[in-house]
Amino acid sequence: MADNNQDKTMDKIVSLAKRRGFIFQSSEIYGGLSSAWDYGPMGVELKNRIQRFWWREMTQLHDNIVGLDAAIMMHPRVWEASGHVENFHDPMVDCKNCKNRFRADHIDLDAGCPVCGVSGQFTEPREFNLMFKTNMGPIHDENSVVYLRPETAQGIYVNYKNVVQTSRVKIPFGIAQVGKAFRNEIVTKNFIFRTCEFEQMEMQFFVKPGDDETWFEYWMKKRMAYYEKIGIRMENLHFHQHGPDELAHYAKDAYDIEYKFPFGWKELEGIHNRTDFDLSRHSEYSKKDLTYLDEETRERFLPYIVETSAGLTRSLLMVLCDAYEEEQVGEGDVRTVLRFHPELAPITVGVFPLVKKDGLAELAKEIEMELREDYATFYDQSGAIGRRYRRQDEIGTPFCVTIDYQTKDDNTVTLRFRDSMEQIRVSRSELSALIRSHIKSYKRVSS
Repeated sequence: MADNNQDKTMDKIVSLAKRRGFIFQSSEIYGGLSSAWDYGPMGVELKNRIQRFWWREMTQLHDNIVGLDAAIMMHPRVWEASGHVENFHDPMVDCKNCKNRFRADHIDLDAGCPVCGVSGQFTEPREFNLMFKTNMGPIHDENSVVYLRPETAQGIYVNYKNVVQTSRVKIPFGIAQVGKAFRNEIVTKNFIFRTCEFEQMEMQFFVKPGDDETWFEYWMKKRMAYYEKIGIRMENLHFHQHGPDELAHYAKDAYDIEYKFPFGWKELEGIHNRTDFDLSRHSEYSKKDLTYLDEETRERFLPYIVETSAGLTRSLLMVLCDAYEEEQVGEGDVRTVLRFHPELAPITVGVFPLVKKDGLAELAKEIEMELREDYATFYDQSGAIGRRYRRQDEIGTPFCVTIDYQTKDDNTVTLRFRDSMEQIRVSRSELSALIRSHIKSYKRVSS
């Protein structure tokens, strides 16, 4: 067996992502655009499935969480109230020798440049705002400036009162949102881990002051359990608590769920106790009353907020890294496989005729159309059957169905399982239900 941790490198994962249609460099035919990526046929399916799994987990499975989709561009006063105009910036330095730019708080300014090694060539640190500016309207002046949102949370806060008035929710309750955010990151690296354009999956949970610590603990446990549910190996996850120097200006307490990427432990999701900072600031800046009236006690208060904020694109990278394995399956034969949870896999079932002749192709296509009603399917009739299996292994397809001459005799097919490579004979009439049963009872088997 290959050592999975040793062999799992970003180079291999990036290569597979391009080769199998998961992720492409944006504008590649023009030389590419730094920190921008396009999601190919496999990538967009994987991303959408992660999003749907998260959305179901956060809304459908809770009776006190509702959804929202706020606009990307918002009134500029929103970002003044949130503190982004004042606080959302990084100290940057340039190396005069090699012209590379770095965050001043990420390097030793007294040592040599991390790229060229030359000492004493850093510029003085300069503050660099991370928000993208644009203009709304025909005249471009200071009055037309708006920002592309650097986070999705503020859209939830400014709509909190609308949700309370229209959805009949009562505290404690949550508002969930998935959407694009934009940060003018100068230092981007590690493939899609840190980019200028990304997607967030956030849920803001509104609670009564005094109940915040209880709910904070609840959501820490819930969010960690979610990753186990989607098949991530728990030894690759841990909590990191923010120390006093790390806490954001709005936070009473904060933990990150970190994942062990090939390039080290990095933040995957933040869980923050934001107290009433956000609603009090928006109430102050908008001059609107954002207090909540408890109809039973007739008490008014500004809710505290417990936030869970995960990166969708970063989650996709985690799923790719965690699923990637190489295993020895024969002398000199190494199989590359993506062990996705079946509910996340871009394709659920591959369907193959053993050969193209004697009506097997037509019969296989008929079965594929039946399965398409319930699953994402892929039909392939070219190449040796073993090669077709390997192609599906590389994109993480959990099940393959082969139609052969016996199918014509007794209406049975061969069902192959990706993780174990086991093959069983099953009746065509029972095929769909059996696949569904295996998805529901799925437990990851690693090499």
